Amino acid sequence: MAASPPSPLYRESSQDTLDDAEKGLYDSTAEFLAPPPFVYMGQKKDLQLNTRLSPLSPVHEGITPFSSVPELSLAFPEKKRISADASKLPAVNKPSPPKPKISRWILFALWFNTYRKFFTFVTLFNLTGIIMAALGRFPYAENHLGALVLGNLLCAILFRNELWMRFLYLVFIYGLRGWAPLSIKYGATSILQHVGGIHSGCALSGAAWLIYKIVDIIRYRAVQNPAVIASGIITNVFIIISVLSAFPWVRNTYHNVFEKHHRFIGWLGLATTWIFVIMGDLYDIKKGEWRRDSNTLLSAQELWFAVFMTIFVLIPWVTLREVPVEVEIPSPKVAVLKFRRGMQQGLLGRISRTSIMEYHAFGIISGGRKSDCHYMICGVQGDFTKDLVANPPKTVWTRELKFAGVGNASAMFKRGIRVCTGTGIGAALSTCIQSPNWFLIWIGSDQERTFGPTIAGLIHNNIEPERMILWDSKKRGGRPNTMELLKDTWTRWGAEVIFITSNMQGNDEMMQGCRVAGLHAFGTLWDF
Repeated sequence: MAASPPSPLYRESSQDTLDDAEKGLYDSTAEFLAPPPFVYMGQKKDLQLNTRLSPLSPVHEGITPFSSVPELSLAFPEKKRISADASKLPAVNKPSPPKPKISRWILFALWFNTYRKFFTFVTLFNLTGIIMAALGRFPYAENHLGALVLGNLLCAILFRNELWMRFLYLVFIYGLRGWAPLSIKYGATSILQHVGGIHSGCALSGAAWLIYKIVDIIRYRAVQNPAVIASGIITNVFIIISVLSAFPWVRNTYHNVFEKHHRFIGWLGLATTWIFVIMGDLYDIKKGEWRRDSNTLLSAQELWFAVFMTIFVLIPWVTLREVPVEVEIPSPKVAVLKFRRGMQQGLLGRISRTSIMEYHAFGIISGGRKSDCHYMICGVQGDFTKDLVANPPKTVWTRELKFAGVGNASAMFKRGIRVCTGTGIGAALSTCIQSPNWFLIWIGSDQERTFGPTIAGLIHNNIEPERMILWDSKKRGGRPNTMELLKDTWTRWGAEVIFITSNMQGNDEMMQGCRVAGLHAFGTLWDF
């Protein structure tokens, strides 16, 4: 079975909340008194402030662009322009205000998101079918238990397949962006982001139907061939191990264990499923003998479910290639990998040092399809990323068929904000490079030194100062008041949506704050 892709900001172990490139962002939180928002005014250095205004949060103060960009801010023609030199504005510390209390309803709404709604609906729907079948009120199940098993497993594979998901994104983006109201676009984006709930629900339901089928076969073992029973039990064991290995605690705590069992045991389960389907359909329990008529097998629903399961499992792997890569090590915390050919925005790629083991997903940075290269930012966190820095490879294995992240849905909206922290820039930057209607907010610690000249050049050469905020928490003594920053930018930029790529703590704070403020935001998703 296909493995679940990780969040765009890859985590090799859930025990580390932050990767090395993000450490320090949340160690100290400082609020600053600042003048009203300022705008880029060429090389003017005069400071014009209205001292009668009450102090604001550091909405656009303390922004530290790369050295070649002396001034940064928002430029909004409908507002009064105020110029300031960011490097000369003092930071004034004051006690951190208490965190706002979030209502239980908002916390529940964020917890019971579309992922969990999909999962709940799918599992309850199938549970109802199992109960009705057990009560003898589901005639279809009595004759096609195998089809119910394989139908669920096929859906589980489908909603983790790169090609199918790219197709869904294509349909939603081009089908909605020209005419659909924002409410429909928000719903479509939420569906695309959370289809993993269908994957998990169908996988668990397929395993449940398989258990029911084996129990049913054993009940009538007197008329069933022992070989069919044995193949069913073996298939059941493999499928259940594959499903259990994907449970959150196993997947997040022991990623390699999850990957090996979910992938390889899943493949064994697929192979034994073929044996189980063929033997089950060819054995005539009424006559107690094997059928020799191939038409019976070809007309079976179970066979064609197995065919399509196999096809969708194989599709990503037939695009597997060993490709050359250039590795830049700007700091001990980060490796920047450069690959050939350009990519559209919002895609993620899996890489590995071997052909079938230990694949890790990272966001892709590119100037567009016509660009000659694309990049991945790999923040040092676990053994794999540490080894990229210690022993940079000349080649890596990757699937040339990339999968779409929620950032790909940004093409549905007219104007938006892409906010990220630390290595989250790897998943966010392409959107702002390829679309002039997206605003970048990057909160990090000593970004220029940590991420190096390549990333600095991509930002400086492709994004105008008027549509980016680069907050260096090391130089400014702490992170900004993120919600004040987002609310002000939302209003002045005329944004329709916010996409967040951050660690768990930052993601939760921003998602909760956006929900309270009525801003439509989509955050990093950690598969459950």
